[in-house]
Amino acid sequence: MAPTAKPPVAKLIDYGKYKYNEKIKAREARRNQSTAEIKEIRFRLKIDDHDFDVKKGHVLRFLNGGDKVKVTIMLRGREQSRPIGGVELLRRLADEVSESGTIEFAPKQEGRNIIMTLAPKGKKIHTQSEQRRRGAESRAERQARQAARLAAKQGTQDAAAVAAQASVESDQNHKEGSNAEDEN
Repeated sequence: MAPTAKPPVAKLIDYGKYKYNEKIKAREARRNQSTAEIKEIRFRLKIDDHDFDVKKGHVLRFLNGGDKVKVTIMLRGREQSRPIGGVELLRRLADEVSESGTIEFAPKQEGRNIIMTLAPKGKKIHTQSEQRRRGAESRAERQARQAARLAAKQGTQDAAAVAAQASVESDQNHKEGSNAEDEN
């Protein structure tokens, strides 16, 4: 630990415990690490307003979830000769989702497609913890329902067992009564 000290100082440790603690720290670091997925959504150049709004809603959901969004406009036939309409459509989308995301890569034509990438403004860590919390709540609800079902099932089995026991006892009492009459 301190080789330059007079006298040199060393600390003895349990190496297995040290390796275990290092593995736990590495696992925690991976859990807290944020990784952004790239979601893709495709548009056509001649898209209606309502369809545009629906797809814009999907883009907003992805951005609010902390994921990057790759927006692709597919051009066909004569549309390829005039890609300016696709660029305008992508800019309109970027303006409408500017509260949730920013343009990471500007619109660029690649073959028959015009591609733009949007990045979220928020961090994904918060949304992941929210998803974990909701998952834990739903898991707890599921377990409570299952426990209630098991308790009800156990109650019906107990009632059936009591009824069977009473039936057996009444049969025995009936037999004993008939045997006593036969002896008289």
